[in-house]
Amino acid sequence: MNRIDRLFGILTLLQSKKYVTGERIAEKFHISVRTVYRDIKALCEQGIPVSFEQHKGYFIVQGYFLPPVSFTTEEANALLLIEGLVYGLSDKSIQVHYSNALTKVKSVLRTFQKEHIENLQDRIKLQLPPFIRNDFEYLSVLQNAIAEKHILYLTYKNLKEETTPRMTEPIGLIFYAFNWHVIAWCHLRNDYRDFKVSRILELKDTGESFKKADHILLNDYMKSLPVDY
Repeated sequence: MNRIDRLFGILTLLQSKKYVTGERIAEKFHISVRTVYRDIKALCEQGIPVSFEQHKGYFIVQGYFLPPVSFTTEEANALLLIEGLVYGLSDKSIQVHYSNALTKVKSVLRTFQKEHIENLQDRIKLQLPPFIRNDFEYLSVLQNAIAEKHILYLTYKNLKEETTPRMTEPIGLIFYAFNWHVIAWCHLRNDYRDFKVSRILELKDTGESFKKADHILLNDYMKSLPVDY
């Protein structure tokens, strides 16, 4: 990768995250941390306001406007390929957001790339098991609650067809056994519970912060699941 492409890549990486460490940049672009310093300085000399915060990393100063990034044909192809998985394995809320995002991506493609995508659009098919349920609209709410550490109210129907209201603190989403599962601390059971998303009857983000401060890591919880990862 030449330096111009690398500088553009670093800029794109900085746009995609709140903070990026020098070590992360060095690892991604296979360069030394010293070279990262020089590249960041070069970006600043071009008028890009990159700043640094101790123990967090580099960031682009808030409020600075950057033009839309450009995509290679291969990158656009990859997003198109994932579209089938999104519609097959996610719910209605994610499908809407992905469709809007993909439309924005297509809007910045060059004319020949748009024609390439249109030619490919109907030539990718995905067969999924017929028993997968994705007619709910919860995943977007669950994602936000996990990221913001908000307590969720949900009404849940278990395998015995018993319905109970729950106040929960969601720590992560896992897709296994052809279903989405939200792992959460349940106030009713005073323990972690695995809720199959398709069995949630009602869901509401309360906006209240978690009450439990020391949640288990999702990776550690996954070790107890009857599947291999």
